[in-house]
Parts: sequence; structure tokens; C-alpha cells
Amino acid sequence: MLTSTLACLFRRGLLPLLLCLLLAPAARATHIVGGEMDLQYLNGNSYVLTLNLYFDAVNGQPGALDAELTAGIFEKGSNRRMMNVTLPLGNNTLVSYTNPACFTPDLVTRRLVYTQRLTLLPQEYANAAGYYVAVERCCRNNGISNIVNPSGAAQTFYLEFPPVTRNGQALRNSTPRIFPPLSDYACLGELFYYNFGGQDIDNDSLVYDLITPLNGYSSSGNPKPPTATPAPYPPITWLPGLSTTNQIPGAPTLTIGRLTGRLEVRPTQQGLFVFGIRCTEYRKGVRLGETRRDFQLKVIPCSTNARPKVLLQLPGTTRAYRPGRDTLRLTPGNNRCVTLRFTDTDPTSALTLSLSPVNFTAPLPTLNVLQGTVHAPGLPDTITSRLCFPECFNTRGKVYLLDVIVADNGCSLPKRDTVRVAFTSVPDPNAPPLLRTTAALPIRAKVGDLITFDLTATDPDNDPLTLEMTGRGFTPAALGATLTQGAASNQLNGRFSWRVDCRAVDKPLYEFEFIAAAAPCLDRQATTVVIPIQIDYQNTPPALTTSFLAPSAADSITVVRRPIGGVFEATLAGLDADNDALVMTAAGRNFELGAAGMTFSPRNGTGAASGTFRWVADCEAVRRNGLEVTFALQESTCRPQPRTRTVRFEVEAPETPAFLPPNIITPYLVDGKNDFFTLDNAQANLPPDFCDSRFADILIFSRWGNQVYRTTNRSFQWNGGNLPAGAYFYLIEFTDGKKYKGTVTIAN
Repeated sequence: MLTSTLACLFRRGLLPLLLCLLLAPAARATHIVGGEMDLQYLNGNSYVLTLNLYFDAVNGQPGALDAELTAGIFEKGSNRRMMNVTLPLGNNTLVSYTNPACFTPDLVTRRLVYTQRLTLLPQEYANAAGYYVAVERCCRNNGISNIVNPSGAAQTFYLEFPPVTRNGQALRNSTPRIFPPLSDYACLGELFYYNFGGQDIDNDSLVYDLITPLNGYSSSGNPKPPTATPAPYPPITWLPGLSTTNQIPGAPTLTIGRLTGRLEVRPTQQGLFVFGIRCTEYRKGVRLGETRRDFQLKVIPCSTNARPKVLLQLPGTTRAYRPGRDTLRLTPGNNRCVTLRFTDTDPTSALTLSLSPVNFTAPLPTLNVLQGTVHAPGLPDTITSRLCFPECFNTRGKVYLLDVIVADNGCSLPKRDTVRVAFTSVPDPNAPPLLRTTAALPIRAKVGDLITFDLTATDPDNDPLTLEMTGRGFTPAALGATLTQGAASNQLNGRFSWRVDCRAVDKPLYEFEFIAAAAPCLDRQATTVVIPIQIDYQNTPPALTTSFLAPSAADSITVVRRPIGGVFEATLAGLDADNDALVMTAAGRNFELGAAGMTFSPRNGTGAASGTFRWVADCEAVRRNGLEVTFALQESTCRPQPRTRTVRFEVEAPETPAFLPPNIITPYLVDGKNDFFTLDNAQANLPPDFCDSRFADILIFSRWGNQVYRTTNRSFQWNGGNLPAGAYFYLIEFTDGKKYKGTVTIAN
């Protein structure tokens, strides 16, 4: 039944899995080789939980291959169940051997991958103690040699992870993963080693130690519990004499590199041995969690495998190199190659050659032969290879160490022989580049000048060249300077060009560095030429003179006053000692000159400018409570220093004597005197009309408030209108809102 079901599984693959399971024996059969879990962060609050279960494809019964498993997530400390997660089977693949040539048909392992996405909400997974995940399944392989009752021993897959928030901040973390599976076997009495380390996407620190595998609560009677039981989980039971620190009988016993995850053991007993490791994750010294991994190592007797040998022959001699005593001295003009010979006494031994630097990272020397087979029909008993050091190799007086390694194809792991070669190397001499220029020093320039010169770079050794331009304390491109290049024969030519503009006046001196560089043997050699360029720039501010009176000491603004209709004219002149172009302007403060009766006629030029100003005073200056005009002389240069003059224009208001209107008239006396009430005469001094303040009307009322007279004529004459004698009241109104009140009496 086992053979037919296994054939069904391997032949048909994963699709008809359920049909194979229905035809297989009960799920309590032994099959578990080992496995581990990991929890990876995706985005937001999403994660993916993965269980890798390793299945014995030879002795395990396919009926124990589950279509799904259930993981329980618990809160540490309280063991409160947070959720159960169904993990469907996704992938089912064979685990490859490190050396396929060492395949043995009684050791075939399959990797079953169960995965599921899940959501971990911050409000639910914030416990500082963290959480753990567990999956329980029975049973382990019946042939395990180091535990009690292996056919009834179960496995609990286990990992711990931190809360998803810490100190109010999101804590994004993925547990370690990508542990390499182990399909190889160990040879009795031979050193076995394997890199069992994982990787962490967050670059957290990983620490490894050995730990007793967990058994849990599943059993042969209940091999697949519907849900995992909360911790603690009982461990497996070691056979007498074995323990966590002595899991596989050996000399030495099984160990793991604390930081590397490298397994090592020299087994002294044949059999199938289960072992457990723990990978603990730290971030900035704070523990985040752990993942546990159980696996098995099969130990079998192997045929004797002799160690290969490597021999290095000193150059120019037939003597062999003596590690620890000899040092290769590689000097200019001498042979930089040595002869290597590799051999192995085993028949048909395939050898592989490699190099490993010990205390340097420079490019490695080369081997002209990297592999070959010895002691096979028609093949020699020795492989010869040439080890050649580059001419550029430079140890700079230090002694470098290089391991020359030969490895055979023995099982389960190759045997190696290493010769550590000490050497020093001095490269062939190399001259620095040469750099010439046509620049004639000293170079002085003014704004507007064009500076050009050529550069020529050559190398005595014909090494490839580069030509570079930099500035001391500035960037040439920011000033508009360029360096164009072109190659001709064995030289590199450059043309410098700079049209000096206003960007250059910030400094009096610019030092341009031109570098011709070569990099023979990756060792940069450079020759530098510095070209200083002096910038000549001075600016004398222009002079502005006007026919305006100078302002008083207490007021920096000149004031000009004219009556309505009055005319004011002035001239302005500007001169510049640097003969810069001058522009003269006049601008009103918040008004247009033409709207206020003003005109300005400039005459601009190079080194000199002038202007004529004219103002006919009108009411606009009254409405604006004065007008301010700024006259400016602007020079066209890199750092202009304009000159300005501000003048205030005001209209002189007419004199207004005291208003003394008459208060009595006698129209009924026939004497020809005081017959009229009038104000537009020298005696009354009615305020004159001025811009927006003009006579509007006069109203006369009786003592009972009845209007008896009204006129808009400033030159009115009121004769009483045949009204009875008595007192009358008048109201005079102006257009700007001023009012005058009084009384006038009609006497008999």
C-alpha cells in the first residue's frame, strides 16, 4: 500500500492530493522530519504566516500528508487564545542535496509549505509581552535514534513575535526566515558541517542556540488536534546520556555557531538523530521574538575518502612553497605566475580549485585551470594550474595572505586541502600624467570680457586619461565657465571658455583647478594646474543734481508750494564716473503724473542723463492733501547704487479773512442805505470758492422756521421780500460740507 500511494503522490503531484489521501493509510502514521514557521509583514495590518513542514518521502505514509493545518495564536503570559488560523497546503517540492552526486535513495525529503494571510490590529495586538504561534502534529519518524518512543513522539511548531505597536508607535517586524533545508547525511567518524542560518528582512540581529525539540500534546491516538493547546508544551525525551547540549553522539557533539548558524558534528554513532535549534531576534539590543526549528540528521557509514593535496612551486625553482616559512616576492619585471599541482589518491576523483583572500579585498589572481578529474582511465594523476597575479597588484609593503583550496567530490561532504600563501607585490612603475596650458598669467578680466585658453593632457604610459575642471570655493558652471574636451591620438585636449558677467563680481579672485587623471591599476594618479583669474570691478555711484531747493535739516523731503494755476519747473542732471548707462525717472506716489498736471521729460545716455519737470498746480494736489514725486537716477551695472530725490508738491490755499456778515438791513427807509442783505463783498469776507469747497446755497427762515428765501447765487442781494420787520435766520452751505449760521434783522 505504501509503494502504490507514494507512487501516486510523486507521479500525479499536488492536484490529485485528496484522492491520494483517501487511498492512503490512517493519518497517525509517522512522517515528520522537522520544520519551522515564520511571520512576514506585508503592509498596513496585513501579515502572512508560513509553516514549512519537512516530510519523510521514503518512510512516511502519504496518508499523513495534510491538506491543511491549524495554527493557534496566543498572548504570552496570559496564554489567552487570540485566534485560530487555517493554513492550507500551497507547495510540495523535493529538497535538493548539496551535492547531487551523493544522493542516497533511503533519504528523500519533501518540503510542504502551508500559508495564510492574516490581520493583526494594533488595538488587539499591543501587549508588551508579545505573542506566540503554535501548530501541533504527530508523529515523528519511527527510526529516530536519540529520543524515547520516536513513533509516538509529536512535534509542536513554535514561534514568538512582538506586539505590532510599542510606545505608541507602529512596530513593523518580520521574523527570520529562509532557513536552508537539510537533505544531506553525515558520514560516521567524519566532520559534518552545514550552514543552518536564516535571513531577516529587517536586518535585525540573529542569535542561534541548541534547544530540545517540543513534543506538545498531539499523539498517535490524536495526531492532528483541531486546535493547538496553549503553552507550555512538553519537550521530547532524550535517551540516557543525551541532552540539549549533547543531542547527537559525537566527538565533538553537535554545536551551532551563535552568530552564524553553522552546524558542526563528528558523529560517533550510526542512526537517525533529531535535533532542535532556536533563532532569537534582536533589534537595537531589545529582544523581539524567536522561531524554533526541528530537523533530523542521518548518520551512515561511508567509504573512505582520502584528502586531496595541493602543491605550490616557487617561481624559477623546483622547490615547493613552505607555508609559514616562505613569502612570494612579486616585483616589477619578474614572473608573476606560480605553478600549482593538485592530486588525490582516490580513483576517479573530481577536483575543484578555488581561491579565498584572508586579509585583503583586492582583485584576486587568476587560475587558468579550475577543475579536473584525476585517477580515471586515460587521465593523469595530477592537475596542473597556473596562478598569476595581475601586474597592477600592489600590497603597499604589507604581506597578503591567500588560501589556495582544492576540494574533491567525496560524500557526504568534500574533503579539502588548503595552502595559505603569503606574498608581497610591487606593481610596475607608472608616471603621472602631464598637463600643459596656453593660459598667459596673470589673467585680469572685467565684466563682459571673454576668456579662452587651451589645455593638453598626455600620459607617458599611455594610460586612459580624464580631464576635469573644478573651482576652489565655487562651481565653475554656476559662473558660466565651460570646458569642452576632445581626444586626439594619445592626448586629451580641452578648451576653457568664460564670458565674465555680473555673477563674477562677488569675489575678486577665482582659482580654477584643471586635473589630468589616470587610474592605472585602479590607483588614481593626477596632475593639477591652477589658473587664477583676477576680476577688476569697481563702481562709483552716479551723482544726481537738481534745481530743487535742498530739504531742511529736519525734513529729508523738499516741499514745493504753488497757488492754483501756478507753474513750477525744475531741471535734473546725472553724471557717472564709470560711464555706465544712466536712466532718469520720475514717479508719483500712488498717482500718475499726467493726472496731477505734471510732466517729466528724461534724456538718458551713457555716463550722463538729464530731465525736465513741470507742474501746473491744480486741485488734484488739494484732493490728495499733497503730492509726492520721487526722482531716480539708475545706473546699468552689476551692483547698481541708485540716487533718488523725493519732492512734495502742495497747493497754497487763498487767504481767508474773518467772516463778518451784516446783521441788519433797512429796506423800508428811503435813504438808499442798507437796503440789501449780501455777503459777496469786501466787508463780509465770505470764504472764497477753492477747489472742492464752493458756495452751494443760502437759506433764510422766519422765526417760526418757515423758509422765506433760497438762492445758489453767491452774489445774491436780499431786500427782505416785503416781509415784516423782525429777526430772520440764515444757513449758508458749501459743497465740502462747511456751514455758516446767523441772524439778520429787518428794521423799519
